[in-house]
Amino acid sequence: MPGWKALSDELDPDVRAFAERLRRLIDRSGLGVTAVAERTGHDRATWDACLDARRPVPRSAVAALAEVTGTDPGDLAAEWERAERGWSRRGRPDGGTADADADADVDGDGADGADDFDGLDDRTMQIRRFAAPDPAPVASPPPHPPAARRRPLLLYAAGTLGALLVVTAALLLVDLGGADGTDDRAVTPPPPTTPTAAPSVSLPAGVKCAGSGCTGRDPEAMGCGGPLATTVARTRVGAVQVEVRHSATCAAAWARISGAAPGDAVTVSAGGATRRAEVVSAGADTDAYTPMLAVAAGADATACATLADGTEHCTAN
Repeated sequence: MPGWKALSDELDPDVRAFAERLRRLIDRSGLGVTAVAERTGHDRATWDACLDARRPVPRSAVAALAEVTGTDPGDLAAEWERAERGWSRRGRPDGGTADADADADVDGDGADGADDFDGLDDRTMQIRRFAAPDPAPVASPPPHPPAARRRPLLLYAAGTLGALLVVTAALLLVDLGGADGTDDRAVTPPPPTTPTAAPSVSLPAGVKCAGSGCTGRDPEAMGCGGPLATTVARTRVGAVQVEVRHSATCAAAWARISGAAPGDAVTVSAGGATRRAEVVSAGADTDAYTPMLAVAAGADATACATLADGTEHCTAN
């Protein structure tokens, strides 16, 4: 493979085959290693070590690469598992095991318990889900104490103030006590409880905005891309691919164009607002992505490509 560092002759055959497969995917995608690192949420140093087969490939990195390059996730997952067994036979460079590395990656990629493949049909690389414990039963509040009866007090007043007060007391008993002599006004309903404001939701580590705070911001710089983003709509114009990318964590969407040429542009629109990006120079990276717009759901956004020759094509809502 021209441009790639030669792999060690001491590698396990399955490890070597998987590293060569990843290199071919990156070559065919037209993306450089730097662009792959930005779009998968794993840094350049990690990808260099994985592509040179100096360390195993994290499961979430393989899942993100399958989405970025449009590769069948099931086939890539099967090859990843064979490579993991190869690392186990050879002895992992970090001294751990395949299961330990996978569990550590699940805890560290900040995907909120979601599957590494963002809902794609994959039965080999799922993150385990844990059921939440049943809530403890809430004790019923004690009943209100019975209202105090005022009959003894009224009778005492009747005996000391005379017949007139007796009549008045009788009328008061009728008005206040009812048939059982209970003073309904003695039971004062408690004032309504002021609703407590919902606590603010803390964002995952590395995420720097949410909702309207993301509008006009770079999705990669704000930590909304990588494993926190999914492609919710896509279309093609010849060799050019246009996508709507959405992050539920950031409640924002943006558009991405891949395989484009200088002068090609892409826009994202939602709720009457639009953001635009353009491919300005030729090179290893033939793609671009727009700033974000705050959206409640990815389906609320539309991506459109306008090529240098005037051709325009949009994703369907």
